[in-house]
Amino acid sequence: MTEQMIAATTKGNSNNNLLRRDVRFLGNILGEVLVRQGGKELLDIVERIRETSKSLRVELVPELFDDFKQMINELGPEIRHQVIRAFAIYFQLVNIAEQNHRIRRKRDYERSAGETIQPGSIESSIQELKNRGFSYEEVEGILSEMSLELVMTAHPTEAMRRVILDIHKRIAEDMTQLDNPALTLREREQLGEKLLNEVTTLWQTDELRDRKPTVLDEVRNGMYYFHETLFHVLPDVYQELERSLLKYYPDRRWHVPTFLRFGSWIGGDRDGNPSVTANVTWETLEMQRKLAVREYQRIMLELMNSLSFSTSIVKVSDELLSSIEEDRKHVTLKKLEIWRNDKEPYRIKLAYMLAKLNNILNADKKGTPESYVSPNDLIHDLQIIDRSLRTHYADSVADTYVQRMIRQVELFGFHTAALDVRQHSQEHEKAMAEILSKMNIVPDYAGLSEEDKINLLEQLLNDPRPITSPYHKYSDSTRECLDVYRTIYLAQEEFGEQCITSYLISMAEGASDVLEVMVFAKEVGLFRKDKDGKVISTLQSVPLFETIDDLHEAPGILRTLFKLPVYRESVASRNGLQEIMLGYSDSNKDGGVVTANWELRLAMNELTEVANQEGIKLKFFHGRGGALGRGGMTLNRSILAQPAHTIGGGIKITEQGEVLSSRYSLKGIAYRSLEQAASALVTAAMHNRTGESEIIDPEWDRIVAEISEVSLHKYQDLIFRDPDFLSFFKESTPLPEVGELNIGSRPSKRKNSDRFEDLRAIPWVFAWTQSRYLLPAWYAAGTGLQSFYQNNEERLETLQDMYTNFPFFRTLIDTLQMAIAKADLLIAQQYAGMTANEEARQRIFGEIEKEFRLTSDLILKITKQNEILDNVPVIQESIRLRNPYVDPLSYLQVQLLSELRALRNENADDAELLREVLLTINGIAAGLRNTG
Repeated sequence: MTEQMIAATTKGNSNNNLLRRDVRFLGNILGEVLVRQGGKELLDIVERIRETSKSLRVELVPELFDDFKQMINELGPEIRHQVIRAFAIYFQLVNIAEQNHRIRRKRDYERSAGETIQPGSIESSIQELKNRGFSYEEVEGILSEMSLELVMTAHPTEAMRRVILDIHKRIAEDMTQLDNPALTLREREQLGEKLLNEVTTLWQTDELRDRKPTVLDEVRNGMYYFHETLFHVLPDVYQELERSLLKYYPDRRWHVPTFLRFGSWIGGDRDGNPSVTANVTWETLEMQRKLAVREYQRIMLELMNSLSFSTSIVKVSDELLSSIEEDRKHVTLKKLEIWRNDKEPYRIKLAYMLAKLNNILNADKKGTPESYVSPNDLIHDLQIIDRSLRTHYADSVADTYVQRMIRQVELFGFHTAALDVRQHSQEHEKAMAEILSKMNIVPDYAGLSEEDKINLLEQLLNDPRPITSPYHKYSDSTRECLDVYRTIYLAQEEFGEQCITSYLISMAEGASDVLEVMVFAKEVGLFRKDKDGKVISTLQSVPLFETIDDLHEAPGILRTLFKLPVYRESVASRNGLQEIMLGYSDSNKDGGVVTANWELRLAMNELTEVANQEGIKLKFFHGRGGALGRGGMTLNRSILAQPAHTIGGGIKITEQGEVLSSRYSLKGIAYRSLEQAASALVTAAMHNRTGESEIIDPEWDRIVAEISEVSLHKYQDLIFRDPDFLSFFKESTPLPEVGELNIGSRPSKRKNSDRFEDLRAIPWVFAWTQSRYLLPAWYAAGTGLQSFYQNNEERLETLQDMYTNFPFFRTLIDTLQMAIAKADLLIAQQYAGMTANEEARQRIFGEIEKEFRLTSDLILKITKQNEILDNVPVIQESIRLRNPYVDPLSYLQVQLLSELRALRNENADDAELLREVLLTINGIAAGLRNTG
């Protein structure tokens, strides 16, 4: 883009001179690439479109609007293709500049703040503990209770290819050099040349995948973040926490328990994805082990370079020398592996340790003294080195290098990340029915009442006899179901018990859904009762409550389970901890944003009360997506949004799709995100201990309950009870085309069906975001709020008081206004124009528009703001500045969709036209920084 275009983008941000510089710098490079690739004509057309779009944002002049659409419509296919890519790549570059600026701001703050502690930092939370008078023992108690597991999923919401993200990373790394004051003029010129090459490569790299990724492709994509950032950044978070603790509580030597770690669903999530088989799960675990071992080998080679201490100068511990002698007896080194200098014992020891690490991957030596059997064995050797270093006063070396690696092994083990397995409850029921029928235990298990199912499953759990026979032939789906459990058993033997410990049950609607998984686990040895009656369970059944009805039933299901002695014993064997997953996406799709959030809150409170009555701790697993309509928000906000008394057993949160690349591609941003999460976790644990959070007027709960009830009715009137709604949705959004964007191995529907119930939440949200409605994130909220307000000033004051003092309500309103700010119904109306049924279009769009205005007006009244997002002006300004550049892509998408669908209605097609549609999808996703 031109310098004028970039200047316009950043105008008004007087405090962001360096960001403006970066955007201008990258924009000028892109402008040069456009001229080289498409000539000055391309740049002129892009400029004309941008200027007109910007003018229309200032004032919607009908004549200018008509000219703008005509300009878009008259673009020839070749130039249109390049225009789409120009705007899309511009957003990619702006996003890179903004990410780098976030890292810069943190660094500048730390440099200029002096003794001032940055809000949201780890030190700020520890300082607060000290200021509030928490003792050493109380702080240790908080640290031992805290638990946060971030779980990567392969949910298909990342629109960009890995190769594009790699280019972004290189550009980001190069851009940091602009801040280096030591660069010479020639070095700056070389930097510009390098960036020109990268942007040229970006322009000439296909941003679209030519095929759907396989599950193992998705596994590799997930592992990328461990290799690039998480192996390095996670130990830094712990190191900063221990530094802060030592500063405010100096009389203890702190080693913080492992409270923050990563897990994964990638390769284990088989719900609706037939490509995730038992074999794929095994291959995933092997790939994760290889990654961990290779990382440790890399780190150990760095240690060898650093630990050059010589016995000619220092005396090392006898323990270290003895361990080397033991290694010589048992470990065979190749010639090139032997460290020849006998006076450098640390390097000799590390050579043996490297060999033992390598032998983990050697089938012939695995499980022998020549190989590490468990991560604890590796930690033991590292601790020997650590203790020896301290005997000759090399404590700082031990702290800097060896303790860091010990932390890495504690975090990642030999499996990198715990893999969760997930399957739909119906698959278990079908397999159970077939097995029990063949064994003549019950002819029609599926036809039993819930009570009879529970009684039967309880009997089977208490009976040591198997329910399967090698002499029976089972259907493919039942064999695969059983193979998964056998694979988990073998995996725990091969990779360690922690590699898979949770089995998630989608659409859990009754206690029998949970017990079925336990019976299958018993069949392969993952659950057993010893002769003395002691229960041993190495796999926990985790119900996933997703729909509004499921959330209502969840407390009763838990009560039923806890009444069963065999179930309570299984929970006791898992340290008295029960994991429960809550689905934000399907609950929102089912009941709308207000009701989903309210019902999730109620369910958490009621489930916690049930567990407390039974003396059991709950770990809540929050299935949040990246988009607002799927519970998306920053990590620290998502932690602090939970009622503090519900976090006692720990928290798990899904990290999906574009969230992974936006949070974990760059070390600086990954560190800040995880630091804020750790700080929020300490704060939430502190609030839980003091009982000071959630002290609210009971009347407020009643008010929100009423608002939710009205909102639910309004939402379902449109989504479920309007006979034309589903057609309107499909025709006025790019839903069908989103399914052709190769961004995930999983199908967009649970079944080959056009029913709304079988549509997954991700394409539901993705399509509404692309068409600028963002309907799932705000629809029906206005009607719900109005039902209480009723234009009564006294009631408005109550809502305003709730916004100020009721954290749940404030979070809800702020989420709504974020969605309202990103939505644009003027552009959404262009998408609505593609609906064939004019009466339905006018009626449904009119209802949406009316609700949008009502919601916007009430948000402004409740927050006492003049404009939406006045409370976060940085985001408000970012959205305002981005919109004129997203708009052309939206208008182009409408035109292209209309042309493509007209062709397809005549049983024709155009691959290039589809390609352009998909390019606009990528571009809009980059511009709005949201997909699904």
